[in-house]
Amino acid sequence: MEVSSLLIEKSMSIVNVIKVLDQTAKKLLIIVEKGELLGIVTDGDIRRWILKGGNLSLPVSYIMNENPLSLKKEEEHLAFEFMRQNKIEGVPLVDENNRVINVLFWNDMSNQQSFCERVNEAPIVIMAGGKGSRLYPYTKIIPKPLIPIGDIPIVERIMKKFSNYGYHKFFLTICYKKEMIKAYFSEQTKYCPYFIEEDKPLGTAGALKLLDIPKEKSFFVCNCDVIVDINYLDLMSYHKENNNKITIVTAMKSFEIPYGVIELGQHGSVKEIEEKPCYELLVNTGCYVLNEEVRKYIPKNQYFDMTDLIKLLKQNNERIGAYPIMGSNWLDMGEFREMKNMMERLV
Repeated sequence: MEVSSLLIEKSMSIVNVIKVLDQTAKKLLIIVEKGELLGIVTDGDIRRWILKGGNLSLPVSYIMNENPLSLKKEEEHLAFEFMRQNKIEGVPLVDENNRVINVLFWNDMSNQQSFCERVNEAPIVIMAGGKGSRLYPYTKIIPKPLIPIGDIPIVERIMKKFSNYGYHKFFLTICYKKEMIKAYFSEQTKYCPYFIEEDKPLGTAGALKLLDIPKEKSFFVCNCDVIVDINYLDLMSYHKENNNKITIVTAMKSFEIPYGVIELGQHGSVKEIEEKPCYELLVNTGCYVLNEEVRKYIPKNQYFDMTDLIKLLKQNNERIGAYPIMGSNWLDMGEFREMKNMMERLV
């Protein structure tokens, strides 16, 4: 990727910064003036601005980090350890005049070492029991979690994302073609998940009732057909700091209506016409953090979806939080078009 695609001016609006982040599929952009480093804006900066209700039409100068970390060109060999020590996922390289000559990203490093050396205990539950009917006829032959993206099954790519942040305790809920899934993992030693076997389909939350998780623990839940490229350590910290019972990872999506939209006034009169309006929305990615205690709301041995659990928690005035991410950090394999996009991004 050309470094110029990652350089922006401080006058660019935050909403346009979001669009550039989605186009580049990176987690940060560099603010420059005549090539000289002025600051950095990350997806985390934008997330915090959105959560506080900030105006997205304001210039990025309102949220940029004006004291960014950087490395000199001759220090490039130190980049990976520098990013790990400072808990950052990208760093600009500058010359002697503080002009940006390159940007290095942790997940592009050839050695692909783990971002976190510490082992973290929070379990990860991957919901892998569905039939994947939207991907038929693929799923008539192979269960959805084993569909390869390149030469690696989607479920293994999900596990890799979590293990990079020190999370290694995986649970797989299985039902459809479960013997094939168990056979696959019996033949490899990289990941050794615990299986939660459903005798009948229990939905996207019903199988959580079968988990054996210590009380007072928080755990991740992820659909088996999505890859969410985020810092899972930060997600867990956000969940705990905000005392959420459930945190929903949400992706920012822009939707443009390709027509003039008419707003009606009284008696059928036209109040206003807005040409091709664009709406910024937050959509559910299928990735969550849950407190163990919410499992008490899940009925035993009944079909129960995550949306049912969320509605029930809201009725009981339990705190539910959102963790917004860039749309480009969410890849969904639920349909053929999305699966093609995932392959183009990852293979």
